[in-house]
Amino acid sequence: MRKAFEYTLAPMAVMILGRNRVLELYLNVIEWGPGVFGAQAAAEFHYHTTAAALNREQSARLAAILPSPRRRKPERMSQYSAIIQERMRLLGW
Repeated sequence: MRKAFEYTLAPMAVMILGRNRVLELYLNVIEWGPGVFGAQAAAEFHYHTTAAALNREQSARLAAILPSPRRRKPERMSQYSAIIQERMRLLGW
């Protein structure tokens, strides 16, 4: 039921807010670990640094734990984070 609601709501949110803002909101409300909410808190919790100071590998590892950040650990995401980094490279990031 929730997924069906999100499926219809997501395109409207993107039209109103834009993709970047929707992504920003999502990254700052999900729980990245036990009681860890937001990308800044995730960077501090997992890497003891700020989100702005994350390097490419750290950023890719955090991206790799989505959509299940409470169960997955960034340090165990080598293979998937490598795929993410390759996609980033292909897109010019």
